[in-house]
Amino acid sequence: MSEILWRPTPEQALASNTTAFLEFLVATRGVSCEGWPALWRFSVADPPGFWDALWDFAGLIGEKGPRPVTDGRPLHETRFFPEGSICYAENILRHQGGREALVFRGEDGHRIAWSRDRLRAEVAALACAYRAEGIQPGDRIAGWLPDIPEAIAAFLAANAIGAVWSSCSPDFGPAGVLDRFGQIAPKLLLAADGYRYGGKVFRNLPRIAEAVASLPGTKPVIVPFLGADAGPGEIPGAIGLEAFLAPHRGGALAFARRPFNSPLFILFSSGTTGKPKCIIHSQGGILLKHASEHLLHTDVRPDDRLFYFTTLGWMMWNWQVSGLMTGATLLLFDGNPFHPRPAALFDIAEQERMSILGTSAKWIDSVHKAGVAPHFTHDLASLRAILSTGSPLAPESFDYVYDKVKPDVLLASISGGTDVCGCFALGEPLGPVRRGELATRALAHDVDVVDDDGKPLRGGMGELVCRNAFPSMPLGFWNDEDGARYRAAYFERFPGLWHHGDFCQIVEHEDGSAGLIITGRSDAVLNPGGVRIGTAEIYRQVEKLPEIVESIAIGQEWKGDVRVVLFVRLAEEATLDEALESRIRRIIRDNASPRHVPARILTVPDIPRTRSGKITEIAVRDVVHGREVKNREALANPDALAHFRDRAELQA
Repeated sequence: MSEILWRPTPEQALASNTTAFLEFLVATRGVSCEGWPALWRFSVADPPGFWDALWDFAGLIGEKGPRPVTDGRPLHETRFFPEGSICYAENILRHQGGREALVFRGEDGHRIAWSRDRLRAEVAALACAYRAEGIQPGDRIAGWLPDIPEAIAAFLAANAIGAVWSSCSPDFGPAGVLDRFGQIAPKLLLAADGYRYGGKVFRNLPRIAEAVASLPGTKPVIVPFLGADAGPGEIPGAIGLEAFLAPHRGGALAFARRPFNSPLFILFSSGTTGKPKCIIHSQGGILLKHASEHLLHTDVRPDDRLFYFTTLGWMMWNWQVSGLMTGATLLLFDGNPFHPRPAALFDIAEQERMSILGTSAKWIDSVHKAGVAPHFTHDLASLRAILSTGSPLAPESFDYVYDKVKPDVLLASISGGTDVCGCFALGEPLGPVRRGELATRALAHDVDVVDDDGKPLRGGMGELVCRNAFPSMPLGFWNDEDGARYRAAYFERFPGLWHHGDFCQIVEHEDGSAGLIITGRSDAVLNPGGVRIGTAEIYRQVEKLPEIVESIAIGQEWKGDVRVVLFVRLAEEATLDEALESRIRRIIRDNASPRHVPARILTVPDIPRTRSGKITEIAVRDVVHGREVKNREALANPDALAHFRDRAELQA
């Protein structure tokens, strides 16, 4: 049984949005649920009833229509509120006044604050400018931008007129931008003149010119993030943002309500095979799914200051934007989270009175190894919750948060994906935090674990699936007219189930709750001797050693079987000698199993990762086996792949 590290006080539980929702269910639906496990069971037994009640509890603006769901259809064809109409931006921008809506902090210390009224005014001007350009409902508008207030305004303005948004971060090269936006043919491209990272300035105008030359019919609008001397005149047809907006300042803010299941934005898969999938998400589905995650799972409140370290190339940016619906202030950051020092984000947390800190498991591990101990150096009295995603959060990282960051905080390891723009496993504010576990399955998601034949597993590791439909299932993929690629991606492996591709275990507890342990992507699972092993089980042991900065493990095809190969990036002054190899093998054998012990341990100076910070086992596996790595633009450091190619040690 996992150790309990924290639980809410009775006063904290009573003050939560979840307690208010439980009371709301009794008062308006006659449904009584005693605690979180009972709420989850109700939500899974009656998803239409849950989502209908949540719409009312969240005070969503729009028309539900006569029914909450289409019944009797295959899972992939199920639609929620099929006759409903709604506007995402109208709900996000419903709060007015002088309170801060957005606060941007650059890595250079630059601060920009927009009030709720300022944000609404910027959205109004942008929406008027879009209309003046002839943008119609369904047209695409793309952003190639840092995480700045203008990016959020550009997205919301697109939705306000019925256009479809898509985005990526400014560190993407032209090839990566074209792999994405070239598939969806945007009418407008809002692109920053550059960005800052690690104390360096990167100017983007030449790259914008290169990309736009291959996007016929796309008008570029240049956003002056750097205020560079070079202007948009260098790019044929381009216009500066202020010139684009000037004729429309003071315009009225209007919202076009569209069908509940109309497109809101297009997200791109970050895989490393083929061009990224263009995943179409619905505005009503995203709004409702995010309402459940922000209000109930994360307990976001109107006076909160919500932060997620993300870029416009990761779905967590879209997730964070939805936090405005609650009335919370969003704290934005763009740059290197370790610049000018490893505690940079904790500095911002203290200065901005951050309530909720969202980040990645890798960042938590990195600040831990850097010796950052904000519990002793920072005033984090305002911090109520820490969220972690991107990869499994190691048990030792749970210990670090409670020992060195803050002992009285809700630590939620969460997991989902771009595919659903949300989570299958999250935190919950009424129950305990258990070491090494994701606290609960998402409300109204019948999450289960099955074996390779699709049969339920009780207590064992297997494939994460969802047995029922949920609002944030994609509408489909762009340019997939018959839906074949969409069905193949999620529904063909296990007919009648959503197959997510995570390797997972459900842990039942005596109080009726159930946590989850996720050990990585199932397509990266190792299979020596036919036994499936999650890579995270290896990483959490190896990276305990002070000599190891990070690691990556793959299965190498070898003599008719598969053997485990472990690559490690060493700390300065460390050497991979026989003694260290022996310690690595021993700690894996003692704390995981003999089958986890690698056949080969090799050093590399860098490990490839996606732009959202996830290490890329599949790309490394392809390089080792001499296969082409497609979609290299999905990688933040593709040059690191060279360290895994043609290694003589892999032939012995």
